Amino acid sequence: MAKPSLIWLLISLLYIASTANCASTTTKSSSRASNFIKASCSATTYPALCVQSLSLYASSIKQSPRQLIQTALSVSLDKAQSTKTFVYKLTKFKGIKPREKAAIKDCFEEIDDTLDKLVKSVKELKNMGSSKGQDYQWHISNVQTWISAALTDENTCVDGFAGKALDGRVKNSITARFVHVERVTSNALALINKFGSQY
Repeated sequence: MAKPSLIWLLISLLYIASTANCASTTTKSSSRASNFIKASCSATTYPALCVQSLSLYASSIKQSPRQLIQTALSVSLDKAQSTKTFVYKLTKFKGIKPREKAAIKDCFEEIDDTLDKLVKSVKELKNMGSSKGQDYQWHISNVQTWISAALTDENTCVDGFAGKALDGRVKNSITARFVHVERVTSNALALINKFGSQY
């Protein structure tokens, strides 16, 4: 009778040991991914924001420069889309001053252009496949150009609210959103510049 209990005890211990080993492996993998993200983000202008926005995706990024770049661009695209939705809602508000309304309209056009360039960039990265040499560099150069242009669009919106005449809640809320989009987009560009040759 003692032998079956001993067998169950051994099986239980083996199961606990294998579960602990699996959890340890998962923790090490997650830790390596987090360290990879932190080290990569050190090359950006806004490293704390970079780490914060990409750490949520550590399990899919792992230690892949390609996945890191795609995720950074996706984060930028997501933030730009939510900003576009916000600005669109502002265009429908009543009681906004004519100069504010004109600045909001300009911002809507700028964020629309930003989204177009970010979508092109994401597609370019996904479609470049196993390109090599000059063909590869051409694809990376396209992405860098489009993201740089997206940054210009974002700054143009914020510049449209310059001056005391447009101070207020509308300016503050739009500026905060566009600055956030500009920062995550800047981080994405820095990561592409860092890892473009390794993609």
